[in-house]
Amino acid sequence: MSEQGRPVGVEAAPRIDSSAVDAADRYERHGGFPKYSQAQPGPEYGEFVETMRTLQDLTVCVDAPDEVFADALGKARELAELLEPYRAVEGEGPAGRVMHLPGRGSLLMLPWTVREAGPDGITMSGVFRRYHLGGNGAAHGGVLPLLFDDLFGMIVHYAGRPISRTAYLHVNYRKVTLLDTPLTVRGRVDRIEGRKTFVTAELLDEQGELLADCEGLMVQLLPWQP
Repeated sequence: MSEQGRPVGVEAAPRIDSSAVDAADRYERHGGFPKYSQAQPGPEYGEFVETMRTLQDLTVCVDAPDEVFADALGKARELAELLEPYRAVEGEGPAGRVMHLPGRGSLLMLPWTVREAGPDGITMSGVFRRYHLGGNGAAHGGVLPLLFDDLFGMIVHYAGRPISRTAYLHVNYRKVTLLDTPLTVRGRVDRIEGRKTFVTAELLDEQGELLADCEGLMVQLLPWQP
């Protein structure tokens, strides 16, 4: 794996089991959440998102002369002007809807990759990058709940549960989570009580050491709930 967390060489395709997903009418029956389809952007989109992630990393770590920041500012403004006419409403832009890209092509989501997904749970792998630094080489504690929350949403989906919102997350920080270190997160449905889906997950390093674990509650949306 590269220093920025990009895969090196050809990696095995993820093992996906969608047998429990009721795609036909789950949006009609499960609250007022909008229906999003997968996006199929052109081949340059993935590299564009990866380059933007690198810029995020650089933004939080460079120590450059002011004239370099001024030059970068000008280029950033040019890029903003280039993209501004193409603003799209939620659900139309590709960000968050490109399933084969790390983080589904969204800068908000951590750039992790699904390795296995199905009714029995989900396994993802990835690294925390310089952008995620909290201090002294460790990932910021606030990004771990983001990782778990995103994972729990996918767990609910592949378990065939109704569309749900997060009611709570409880994260236990067991050890320091280092940057630029290959990690694995895995989670599953723990139990179901009516509209409630209780989920659990663990974050592990390459040696299988437990870095953090999380339990959460996902609650089915009622028909009038967004």
